[in-house]
Amino acid sequence: MRDFKKLKVWHKTHELTIDIYKVSKGFPKDETYGITSQIRRASSSIEFNIAEGCGRESEKELSRFLNISMGSASELECEIPLSFDLGYLEKADYKRLEQKTIEVKKMLSSFIVKLRKS
Repeated sequence: MRDFKKLKVWHKTHELTIDIYKVSKGFPKDETYGITSQIRRASSSIEFNIAEGCGRESEKELSRFLNISMGSASELECEIPLSFDLGYLEKADYKRLEQKTIEVKKMLSSFIVKLRKS
């Protein structure tokens, strides 16, 4: 069992989730149950699955949850440009969120590779 709070990838993901929640406050009210909910759930799912995987007994289980996190990060990577194209995100927010998401995906990928080698 690992302490997820000690992982850099969890902290990066947590920062990303907070950023997503802040910018999505400005999304249209009629999107509350649409893209607003979806983008928030995808971002929070990344960090939640990292935490859940860390609470499991084996490296294999942790790796499985990291892969689920990667799937959520890929979903988020799709939702960010959609939000921009719909006019819900400013260009600066779009670029920042896209960059953070790519960074999180790289960190997750490195962590998964490291676990497979051990």
